[in-house]
Amino acid sequence: MRSLAKYVWLLVALAFVGGFLLVETSGLLGRTSITPTTAVAVVNGRDILYSDFQARVQQQIQQQHQQSPGRTLSQDDTHRIENDVFDQMVMELLLAQEYQRRRIIVTDDEIRMYAREQPPEWITNQAELQTNGQFDVNKYHRYLASSYAKQSNLLVGLEQYYRAEVPRQKLFDQIAAGIYVSEADLWRLWQDQRDSVTATFVAFRPTRDPSAAKSIPDADLRAYFDLHKDAFKHPGRAIVSVLEISRTVTAADTVAARAKAVALRAQIVGGAKFEDVANRESADTSGGKNGGVLPRGAKGRFVPEFDKASYALKVGEISQPVLSPFGFHLIRVDEKKGDTLGLRHILVAITPSDSATSRIDRKADSLATMAGSSEDPSKFDAAAKKLGLTPIRVVAIEDQPAQAGGKVVPSVSAWTFGGARIGETSDLFDDENGYYIARVDSLQAGSLDAPDFASVKEEIRERVQTLRDLDALVKQATDFVATVVPKGVEVAAAARSLRVEHSTAFTRSMFVTGLGQANEAIGAAFGLPVGAVSEPIRTEDAVVVLRVDRRVKADSASWLVQMSTQRQQRLAGMRQQAVQLYLQDLRVSAKVVDKRKSINAATRRQAT
Repeated sequence: MRSLAKYVWLLVALAFVGGFLLVETSGLLGRTSITPTTAVAVVNGRDILYSDFQARVQQQIQQQHQQSPGRTLSQDDTHRIENDVFDQMVMELLLAQEYQRRRIIVTDDEIRMYAREQPPEWITNQAELQTNGQFDVNKYHRYLASSYAKQSNLLVGLEQYYRAEVPRQKLFDQIAAGIYVSEADLWRLWQDQRDSVTATFVAFRPTRDPSAAKSIPDADLRAYFDLHKDAFKHPGRAIVSVLEISRTVTAADTVAARAKAVALRAQIVGGAKFEDVANRESADTSGGKNGGVLPRGAKGRFVPEFDKASYALKVGEISQPVLSPFGFHLIRVDEKKGDTLGLRHILVAITPSDSATSRIDRKADSLATMAGSSEDPSKFDAAAKKLGLTPIRVVAIEDQPAQAGGKVVPSVSAWTFGGARIGETSDLFDDENGYYIARVDSLQAGSLDAPDFASVKEEIRERVQTLRDLDALVKQATDFVATVVPKGVEVAAAARSLRVEHSTAFTRSMFVTGLGQANEAIGAAFGLPVGAVSEPIRTEDAVVVLRVDRRVKADSASWLVQMSTQRQQRLAGMRQQAVQLYLQDLRVSAKVVDKRKSINAATRRQAT
């Protein structure tokens, strides 16, 4: 053993050094930068590189800027884009693994065939390939055969598109193969949409008694939790205090912004270059510094006010000031090809007056200096007191923008669930409405797994008490039904001072006020004979006794006329549903290690 000791220690030392270097170069300890080999996720053992993820995110952010000129993305917007890109990349890798498992391939001949016969929408929408507003396949074939198609990388783009799209379509065809819908199923669907009922009912609803709920033994609560754990899965939840410094825009500010836009238009009409004025004056941070140029595209890509004004202009014409949610625009059309426009614009944002803006900005700077990026929660309170600001209590839910008073508080939710700790205060956030700073007061991490019993104990208590209240109401409703038989619903209800409710005509799929939707009460309304009174029926929040007053059955002759169209629509819907369920199962069954939070935490530590 002694003779082997030096080799054992050598192996231990090598393992230690190797493991240390691996962790250090991963960037996850926060002492080094993220490396090109850092994985943002591991999907069934395969890495998705953080560098690839960030490149896709930045591409999506750039597209958002192009589609909404002048709009600044909040951290919530960026977080939503990151989630979408992450889900897309995970699914792309899962699909690639599924193609390999099923031995789905695409040949060069298939790509050539699809490229000639089934061009994608981004090709058919090109104005250069249209005749009288319609896609011209002959123009397209001439374009494919031209040298320009190769020089412009069109052929490369088409190949990349079909290498991704054709295997996906083959997989979806396999999944949806064999789906069939019978005439009996079609008739039943038609009945669900066309059969209708009108009903009279009495609903017994529980009254909340907090003292009764407190007496429920913990053993009963635990038993309910054990049977219904999946119902308590939840996203992250936080209580956040927010300080807001509003930017107040007055009617005078709107008038001033329009006057500025009119003056800029006069400069251009008087000889100034549109591009130079845009570079100097436009509030659009994405296109303003590039002569105001906007990406080419078809109608409908901008807000309606902007779109309408653009398509009303002639080439070279400069619009009058056009008001949109972003401010006033001066628009010039440089080129028209079919439905595609080449545009430039100058954005004049509507902002508070210079004196008001200066005062607001100084106050916001003071707030940021006193409390921003602090881990001492008392600094937040001290800043609020000194600046005369009242904290707003906000409930933030993970992956949802935080709201207060029906208004979105930008970036707070994304920051809170991006690695913030209890008591920590954010940087200063801002949007067109004002400045904001937030402090985390409580934080409950979300989980795909059921939470622990203690964290949802009070919620369980309320549910169990509701069930017990409904049990007691069943006895009351049963006694009521016994008096209905000789007296009728209305007389029996009046004798007990109960409210009688009357529905309008409803189908099986509709929500019915007082009854709910797709529950036992709706089913009973379609199962009882006209004039019959039901036994007590439990729903999620009431016990109902109902009488069917009228029933109208679906017209079979009308159904036969449209059956062929209905079959096509139903098949398309069923195939789409089958594919969606398959993709959901593929995602749920996959082993996905999401490293975004650890990477974000490491990045935050590096920045401090």
